[in-house]
Amino acid sequence: MKKKRPMPVVGYNADEICKYYDMRPLVVGWRLNKLSLPLLGWYLGLLQDKLLNRDSPAVQRMRGAQLRRSLASSGSVALIKSGQALSLRPDLLKNTIWSQELGKLVDEVGSFNDCDAMKIIKRELSDLPVLRPTAKSNSGKKKSRLEKMSETDPILSLFEFQNSNLAVASASIGQVYKARIKRGAQLEAAIGKEEAKKWGGKLVAIKVQRPDVAAAASLDMYLLRRTATWLSTFRGGDLEGIADAFGIQLFGELDYVREANNCARFRELYNDWDRVTVPEACFPLTRKRVLVMEWIDGEKGPWDGALGIDMVSLGLKCSVDQLLNTGLFHADPHRGNLLRDKNGSLVFIDFGMMADVSEEERYGLVGLVIGLQTKDLPLITEKLLDLGFLEDTTQLDELVPRLRQAFINATGGTGKGSDLNFSKLQAELDAISSENILQFKTPPFFTVIIRSLTILEGFALSVDPKFKLVRGAYPYVLNQLLNPSSNERTPEALRKLLVRLLTVDGKEEEIEWERLREFLRLAQKAQKNYNPSEVEYDDGNQEVSRQTIDLFFNFLTSKTGLFLKKPLILELSQMIDGMASIGEANLLRASRGLIRPLPGGNGPVNTRRLDELNMFIETFQNAFIDTEKTNQARMETIMTLLREAAALLSDEKRRENAKPLLNEVTNVFQSVAVQVLEIRGSRAMRNMLNLTS
Repeated sequence: MKKKRPMPVVGYNADEICKYYDMRPLVVGWRLNKLSLPLLGWYLGLLQDKLLNRDSPAVQRMRGAQLRRSLASSGSVALIKSGQALSLRPDLLKNTIWSQELGKLVDEVGSFNDCDAMKIIKRELSDLPVLRPTAKSNSGKKKSRLEKMSETDPILSLFEFQNSNLAVASASIGQVYKARIKRGAQLEAAIGKEEAKKWGGKLVAIKVQRPDVAAAASLDMYLLRRTATWLSTFRGGDLEGIADAFGIQLFGELDYVREANNCARFRELYNDWDRVTVPEACFPLTRKRVLVMEWIDGEKGPWDGALGIDMVSLGLKCSVDQLLNTGLFHADPHRGNLLRDKNGSLVFIDFGMMADVSEEERYGLVGLVIGLQTKDLPLITEKLLDLGFLEDTTQLDELVPRLRQAFINATGGTGKGSDLNFSKLQAELDAISSENILQFKTPPFFTVIIRSLTILEGFALSVDPKFKLVRGAYPYVLNQLLNPSSNERTPEALRKLLVRLLTVDGKEEEIEWERLREFLRLAQKAQKNYNPSEVEYDDGNQEVSRQTIDLFFNFLTSKTGLFLKKPLILELSQMIDGMASIGEANLLRASRGLIRPLPGGNGPVNTRRLDELNMFIETFQNAFIDTEKTNQARMETIMTLLREAAALLSDEKRRENAKPLLNEVTNVFQSVAVQVLEIRGSRAMRNMLNLTS
């Protein structure tokens, strides 16, 4: 008898999966029946409710529970994850009760047999060098089979299981046990004295993978891939690439060693953040199908009121940093993966679905968001080309109006970037792709990010229906762009984006003062608590604080802001020359020609640039001295500034901290003085040559 070839599940391989299931039509047909029949029954029930006008909350609750049970019983990882995502989007489901029921899919999928889970733990950790457990005296208490197994087995007895050895939570891929790692010689023999000293006595979460999840995921991806291939023939777009991107994410979740590494990377990046906590993975006891990590108690969301807004804003800030700085992107931030601990910190507890986003993709996406927010169509077009949405510019005349309308639709008709809804934007982009007229496609990496942002957006909306994701994220985006670490290199993709945004025509010759001022004003909001559902940041309020000025100088003196130095020197030089020329012209008129301009004086005046620079200087002045204050209040502000200046001069530590800024300011003014002399000297030489000729 020919031996049955098992389905290859080591990493995602679309060709192998398709080849395997193309030869097994009965398996595929059975799977389709198992998936479709319960959902068909649910749909027929909906039709019956509609015909009989049954729409009470009790009926809606029943249908929501039926849908949840249908998804859970299907054994389909893809369907369960879709249900989890939809639970956060009552605005898409149009049914709050259904979303509440689907929310139970986060940790109530239905557990598999606990004895089977213990066997998986034993099998996965069978490579450990172990000692036989010390026999315990029987206290007379009747013990379950699970308890006897965990006490007598050399592997399982490393743990003191809680909750009567039963799972405390179950999800689409695995279920979780709570246990304490036992101290002693047995643990030292298994993982070594150093690790035993570190982990002995600690409470841990043990995640055990479902026995059949790998085969189920493979069959799900086969159906999804074949559906994508079929749809692509009608609607175009890279649907197969999008399906493969999801497959890579899904199969990444099946390797718990990979998840432990993701956890370690994420912990290194974010555990030192204020009010962000990341558990530590126990590598000596982690294998491909068993993950052991630190247990952290916390409350799952959604959280009500101001507390909820605070948590969502913290998560949003962390997501922006992932997208801009680290590139290690958490692609599944639903409420089951986020906790609030007793200290008010946001806890990340699941790292299966993570994405590494390249610098070019990250900053290209940021440029696209800024272009959408500022309605900069040339920038939008440029980033669509860079990111792979467009292959060329031959159809821009047709595409730009279509994108403009898509943007308006995705903002609910307002056209404000702050009202942008990511799920609606995704639908609009899909609609453009499906027209199969314009050569427009959604790149696979973008769908992973949009999925994550859509989940986060839904999570935020469950806390506050008025929450605007772009409005909440935009100040954090700008703050990250303008407040870089001066010790790190500036990514070339970021430098190009900032040059494009902050200099006229991206030529590094003139500064876009109005945009820079607006970016600084908005970025400063990220440095304090604000509620994006209540505060419209583009409400016309032009207040600029001293923190904004600090942000400007930090940016200017950083490696990232270095490109502004050259145009700043040029523009300050032209401003000083222009102001001097105005003064000389006035003096010439007042003296009736007796007092002549100095050689090289009386040059051209760029009034527009003077106005822009004057506006920026007034901004600095107003940040320190409120013109609406009384004379006494203004004098008090001036005296405070003088005292700060005196302290700066007398305090050696403060002088040392301010030294880079003072050196840079001195350097700029020296360069400006040299530039002014060069401008006037060149003009004087030209005037002399004109006279001699």
